Amino acid sequence: MARRKKQSKSNKMRYLITKLMPRSPISEQYRTVRTNLQFSAVDEELRRIMVTSAGPGEGKSMTTANLAVVYAQQGKKVLLIDADLRKPTIHYTFRLDNLRGLSNILVGEASIEEAVSSSDVENLDLISCGPIPPNPSELLASKRMEKMLAEASEMYDVVLLDTPPVLAVADAQILSGLADGVVLVVRSKHTEYEAAEKAIEALQAVNARVLGTVLNDRDKKEANYYYYYGTN
Repeated sequence: MARRKKQSKSNKMRYLITKLMPRSPISEQYRTVRTNLQFSAVDEELRRIMVTSAGPGEGKSMTTANLAVVYAQQGKKVLLIDADLRKPTIHYTFRLDNLRGLSNILVGEASIEEAVSSSDVENLDLISCGPIPPNPSELLASKRMEKMLAEASEMYDVVLLDTPPVLAVADAQILSGLADGVVLVVRSKHTEYEAAEKAIEALQAVNARVLGTVLNDRDKKEANYYYYYGTN
């Protein structure tokens, strides 16, 4: 079992392509997503960006991690927060111990400074999930979460939030109100059109600002792996 877990971590690291292969075509597509996001808010700066998906297995966590890397490579001071308090992944992707993280901040056991971990990517800091709590939705809807994001926005140029799928639990809808914009990740030949449509409707129902959609895992014979299109 230990060998299998070790292999899983290795696979997740290998797919952090913007870090391992920054000149690859896929990494360039992530930079295109970053550029399009920046142009989507001409009159204001996007400081807090939430990334989610309609359902599980659509690549939203790896998309968030790679976006965090390309923002950091641009020279931005970036904080990536694992706000998926149910099935966190950032500690696997960046090989953190996950002993202290967001859940500790939200129950008053740690400050941002105490929960932040440095990554081996220049300009990129991380807050992992921390111990998985029994009441994720309540913690994310708390005043402490709102205060934490306000403080983080003063400390960093960009704060990226990796959240649970929209249609699975209410967490993404709760957090969308604290973000400047939301990006929905869909997976080619996996995400059903109706599910993506329902996810956007659910976000719009709570007045979330949906910036656009990232399509990933497209057959490279047909098109690039990743591209972005706006919803407006």
